[in-house]
Amino acid sequence: MSAAPDDTDHTDDPAAPAARARLLAETAALPSLPGVYRWLDAQGGVLYVGKARNLKKRVSSYLQKDHGGSRIGHMVSRIAKLETTVVRSEAEALLLENNLIKTLNPKFNILFRDDKSYPYLKVTGTPDTDAVAATAAQRFARVAYFRGAVDRRHRYFGPYPNAWAVKQTIQLVQKVFRLRTCEDTVFNHRSRPCLLYQIQRCSGPCVDLITAADYARDVRDAERFLLGDAQAVIDDLQAQMMGFAEALAFEEAAKVRDRIGSLSRVLHQQSVEANSLSAADRDVDILAVKVAGGRACVNLAMVRGSRHLGDRAYFPAHVDDGAALSEQDFEDRAEEDLAGPEVQHSPEVAVLEAFIAQHYIGQAVPPQLATSHRVSPELLEALGEAAGVKVRATHQPREQKRVWLEMAAKGAELALARLLAEEGSQQQRTRALIEALELEIDDPAQLRIECFDISHTAGEATQASCVVFEGHAMQSGQYRRFNIEGITGGDDYAAMRQVLTRRYAKLAEAVAHGRLDEAEAEGAAPAPGDEPGPAPKTPGRKRGLARLPDLVLVDGGRGQVAMAREVFQELGLDVSLIVGVEKGQGRKVGLEELVFADGREKVYLGHDSAALMLVAQIRDEAHRFAITGMRAKRASVRTGGSRLEDIPGVGPRKRARLLQRFGGVRGVASAGVDDLASVEGISKDLAEEIYRALH
Repeated sequence: MSAAPDDTDHTDDPAAPAARARLLAETAALPSLPGVYRWLDAQGGVLYVGKARNLKKRVSSYLQKDHGGSRIGHMVSRIAKLETTVVRSEAEALLLENNLIKTLNPKFNILFRDDKSYPYLKVTGTPDTDAVAATAAQRFARVAYFRGAVDRRHRYFGPYPNAWAVKQTIQLVQKVFRLRTCEDTVFNHRSRPCLLYQIQRCSGPCVDLITAADYARDVRDAERFLLGDAQAVIDDLQAQMMGFAEALAFEEAAKVRDRIGSLSRVLHQQSVEANSLSAADRDVDILAVKVAGGRACVNLAMVRGSRHLGDRAYFPAHVDDGAALSEQDFEDRAEEDLAGPEVQHSPEVAVLEAFIAQHYIGQAVPPQLATSHRVSPELLEALGEAAGVKVRATHQPREQKRVWLEMAAKGAELALARLLAEEGSQQQRTRALIEALELEIDDPAQLRIECFDISHTAGEATQASCVVFEGHAMQSGQYRRFNIEGITGGDDYAAMRQVLTRRYAKLAEAVAHGRLDEAEAEGAAPAPGDEPGPAPKTPGRKRGLARLPDLVLVDGGRGQVAMAREVFQELGLDVSLIVGVEKGQGRKVGLEELVFADGREKVYLGHDSAALMLVAQIRDEAHRFAITGMRAKRASVRTGGSRLEDIPGVGPRKRARLLQRFGGVRGVASAGVDDLASVEGISKDLAEEIYRALH
């Protein structure tokens, strides 16, 4: 992957010597203390964020060495400003560095998406079964899938790499320990056991088929199993079985025997038995990295309680540039004798260290890491100090951890190969569309397509969507939804006129006055009542940044294209940008035809055309985004703009009483304050709060 052309190279700038002299003076005045430094370009964009134990020595190395035409030299030629922050320790520097990387998205750092929303297995309820104030649902704990902020009243196990791993574990807990999974509202209103009891996946606490003490014992056994003490659970169950047998309670002994058999089969299915690892090695993260084709993959496998829970692949951005800059930092650390003589720099090591630093900041770190490449002891020490635990990393693990590491390495290799294949396919589709439409674009990665779709239900809650394709990928951070108002319900043509006018009016004005750069910062900004898309998936892309697209797709035939042409003619924009995606005969997928606003004949690309596949992908994404927003808006309108679940003070029991009393959410929304206050458990103040929320 070669470096992009530099539009802000200062080597020939007359002011460059003065700027360099100023930077050298600032560097000379820096203290020899730990800190974080940030290189900025002339426009104020952040180029690189780094940390150092000795700020003065580290920062000066960039300016005093001749980097030539390397990637480091490419960055140094763009440096216009330096910012530094002095901290007290390496741990503080590590925290600040990675917080800044996530916030600023620097152009030369290896960047990982900040995706830490891991799922957990939650065990609810009150451990003290003798608590008089506890409800039945609280005394009988529930196991559930959980993702979000942790509540100290419950117990959590994990994290798990994906939802499938949590659900599989819940099934194991149901099969072996027969704990309930039903919601509290369902539990409190059962009059007979459900199907899970019939298939021996629940012990029926809802109808008192098990005592609270026995159920609590099963909960404790399940928690010990989740923590990795399965063998101790089996030993206790065997003791129980022998006790029942001695008391001639053979039916109870048989039940315990069956439970022991189920638990033994579960352990046998795992790749390692619970007693084959020491207690310190029962929670391990396995990290394997693979770099190829200018891309990288870090595969993270989680082991909790000696159980392999699965893995998840991460793909960073700026791999080549970030690896080159990290090599400079590595050389400086080696001169300071901080990197450790056994650590050898490579792109894999750079990616792995960047992942460890960015991933574990702000979340629990297991005491043991097994890595495919040796990482810096300095990094582990700073990470452990920041997390408050001692973190060890094993580069060449033995026995079972070695097997896990080999599995993770193979997973990283396969995931990276799949990514490269998908990116190659997407690039092929982009080039095919450029050729099919004869677009004058030299770099396919610069092709920008915006697609519009209208969605409503019989004229209700009309919304328009705009999705963006650029850089061979959908740019979800630039998506926009437009609330369509002031038109006749169901008039899709008027809706299309409104959304196109609102989208391109400022850009058209800027084009007419030669101020396109100014409009680029405003054109995608949502108008009042409009909704931005989700957070950007592409690191470094600023929300709100826009330019005139190379192609404007509208989901519709000649009618929608004619309306779009009128809007573009009124705004003074090029109508040749507009292409309609018209349904084929029988509205069958693969038979779509392209309709042009500039009078060209319709084009059928063929059902197996790579260009048509890209058009269909973008059109379908616009439809998905539009219909999702429309449904949310429709639900908001029908329920008064809120849901009972979102109102503070309205828990499951009060919500159930309200719904039962008024026959549903719409009935609750139409009720007055006095009617709401007449429901058991609803005070006058809470009734007023509910009324305000629903109106």
